[in-house]
Amino acid sequence: FQFFTRNPRGGAAAKVEEADVAAFRAWAAEQGFGPLVAHSPYTLNPCSDKPSVRDFAKRAFTEDLERMELTPGCFYNFHPGSHVGRGLEAAVEDISAALRKALEPGYPVTVLLETMAGKGSEIGGRFEELRDILDAVGSENVGVCLDTCHVWDGGYDIAGDLDGVLTEFDRIVGLSRLKAVHLNDSMNPLGARKDRHARIGEGHIGLDALVRVVNHPALRNL
Repeated sequence: FQFFTRNPRGGAAAKVEEADVAAFRAWAAEQGFGPLVAHSPYTLNPCSDKPSVRDFAKRAFTEDLERMELTPGCFYNFHPGSHVGRGLEAAVEDISAALRKALEPGYPVTVLLETMAGKGSEIGGRFEELRDILDAVGSENVGVCLDTCHVWDGGYDIAGDLDGVLTEFDRIVGLSRLKAVHLNDSMNPLGARKDRHARIGEGHIGLDALVRVVNHPALRNL
């Protein structure tokens, strides 16, 4: 199950009631419920050209990760952001610095960088960009969430060569760092770099390809 930590457009997060957390944890254990994936607001951009936007990202990281400690063993997913003309190197440093500041040693939740479509100056459209951030953070508490629409729009042919894409991911990032999958179809053809989701089976990726994603040995337990 995935939820937003606050309004997807940003702003303050609602107060957490510890009784609600305790009730959820008891129910989830009883039901054998899987890990939660918390999603940051879409407005979070730790590598923006605007200092105020970067400051909000740092504050949101810190607040959200403190809240996530209430549900250990879960994931916190975010879009790496857009460098808005500042360049990849500056973006990698800003993103990794924000994560290093927010992550405490022994933190009980894994933070996930989401694969992106690579539109405009967006970071994460190539596996190498995610690897650079992971290397710069230097923490085992950081992994990757693979979004099927995003990687397809970014030029990775998961419909025609899923094994090849996963082999490339393993070579560059490592499949051990892949912790979650966003299963989406795409309104666009391969490599469009537009990031427009379609309902599963109604887009250019297609139902058969997404069924192969769900059942792939490297992905089926995510």
